[in-house]
Amino acid sequence: MKTLLVSACLLGFNCKYSGGNNALPAATLAKLREQYRLIPVCPECAGGLPVPRTPAERQGRWVMTRDGRDVTARYEKGALIALRLARLFGSEAALLKERSPSCGSGEIYDGSFSGKLIPGYGAAAQLLREMGIPVIGETKAEELLKKKEEL
Repeated sequence: MKTLLVSACLLGFNCKYSGGNNALPAATLAKLREQYRLIPVCPECAGGLPVPRTPAERQGRWVMTRDGRDVTARYEKGALIALRLARLFGSEAALLKERSPSCGSGEIYDGSFSGKLIPGYGAAAQLLREMGIPVIGETKAEELLKKKEEL
């Protein structure tokens, strides 16, 4: 069975910055579990950040909290751990939380904490992509399942 690295919050783990989760619909999770061995990861927690935590956004290569603290090193550490997990388990791809400063794929918040989105990638998503691991945002989960069914 193929493996898929998945943002832990999408699997229902309460690791979101606010202490909650972003669980995918139960039917989608069931289909994913039928087709993949799911490897949960929260790069932010893996990097040593607490739950709950102050919201953070990328500002260029840096990751800053709303109150002005530089947490870039924590995000970089979490990204490395996510990459290690993907390699350890032979993940064919990563299904990650969109818009996140660690997992965002294609667009992220602009760093002003105003809710504005810009093109870009979170720290973990960027590293995974650079190392050849495809990154898929959660709104594309159904497409991921369809691709698997076509193989």
